[in-house]
Amino acid sequence: MKRKNIYIAYTGGTIGMKKSNFGYIPVSGYLQKKIMKIPDFQKKEIPFFRINEYKPLIDSSNMTPNEWNIIANDIYKNYKKYDGFIILHGTDTMAYTASALSFMLQNLEKPIIITGSQIPLSEIRSDGRQNLLNALLIAANYPINEVTLFFNHKLFRGNRSTKSNANGFNAFTSPNFPCLLKVGINISCNYKVSKKKFNQKLKLNSITPQPIGIITIYPGISEKIIHNFIFQPLKALILCSYGIGNAPQNKNFLNELHSASKRNIILVNLTQCISGTVNMSGYATGNALSNVGVISGYDLTIEAALTKLHFLFSCYKSTKAIKKIMKSNLCGELTLEKK
Repeated sequence: MKRKNIYIAYTGGTIGMKKSNFGYIPVSGYLQKKIMKIPDFQKKEIPFFRINEYKPLIDSSNMTPNEWNIIANDIYKNYKKYDGFIILHGTDTMAYTASALSFMLQNLEKPIIITGSQIPLSEIRSDGRQNLLNALLIAANYPINEVTLFFNHKLFRGNRSTKSNANGFNAFTSPNFPCLLKVGINISCNYKVSKKKFNQKLKLNSITPQPIGIITIYPGISEKIIHNFIFQPLKALILCSYGIGNAPQNKNFLNELHSASKRNIILVNLTQCISGTVNMSGYATGNALSNVGVISGYDLTIEAALTKLHFLFSCYKSTKAIKKIMKSNLCGELTLEKK
């Protein structure tokens, strides 16, 4: 079988950093030199690959919608030349980028895998070597044609992933959707790969940065918090509520949310639980939110909800249309309630 060609967009992150007197720092060209010294990357089982290093390299804490556009445009420009794509990225905002790209790149018929590491590739205990080698093998031999995130032997749907461990190699989880593929002694694929080619043209949707807020509900939260948020330039507010979507029934608190809704600020309700889905009809406290204009975010991750709002505001002007599409499943990012 002909060896495939994989494009690696090296945006930055821990995987390519070098130790210095001030801690790990990004150094141009350092990652490529390390990879060339590791024999496994030269084996015939590994596809051909080309690394495009971004200049400057980006610490993922500095990622913004502008960087999402740069990455998406890079893939779009090189889409016809390669069989698959890997994005090397810092872990802190990796799930945000994975979610954003899933909305920005439509009609994918090639795999896009985002990966990185918790320890630099240059260190003997680095997880970067296995993460990158496995990402290359999966992209070439087990292509799942959507935006995914590979970490610690698991391939997740990108817009279902979230960073859940700051210190462990198992940095990412997918709380509400099973992983697509597991790498062990054998490779176990839980995803039915379609053999059908749709021959649709890749569509790129750019994102314009939007003013979006996130508030976590907590016992005793003051309505003044909501008031101060909504009187800033704000288009949407994500509420991380209790359980299945509950929040205080304090009259002043609800009035502030109602005021925001009447000003066409989109209010999205997510659960602050690690897993589960919002069902605002389950309790009176959730129903009260629905009555003042709050919409359900179902089982969206915060990363997917935020990036989906950025995407929708960049594509649509109608608040009514955005609310409707926000509650629909565009690319596997949420699970709708069964009727």
